[in-house]
Amino acid sequence: MTSLLPRRTAIEERKMDEQYWQRITIDPDVMVGKPVIRGTRIPVELIVRMLADGVAEAAILGEYPRLLPDDIRAALAYPAP
Repeated sequence: MTSLLPRRTAIEERKMDEQYWQRITIDPDVMVGKPVIRGTRIPVELIVRMLADGVAEAAILGEYPRLLPDDIRAALAYPAP
């Protein structure tokens, strides 16, 4: 079965990865150095756990109004330790 979505090129994938990486920061003075969404104290791990527990993206965005949909995508793209 073929996908109806257009396939991304390697360059498009790399640009997307770079955009996501710009949304995540690690600072030893913020949340003990855990990866967080830039400009917040919201750990990447929290977002991933919420999604794994079945919490809808819209519910997460409602709970954390400073988050954007791309922040959630960046958290999912972030490699687990």
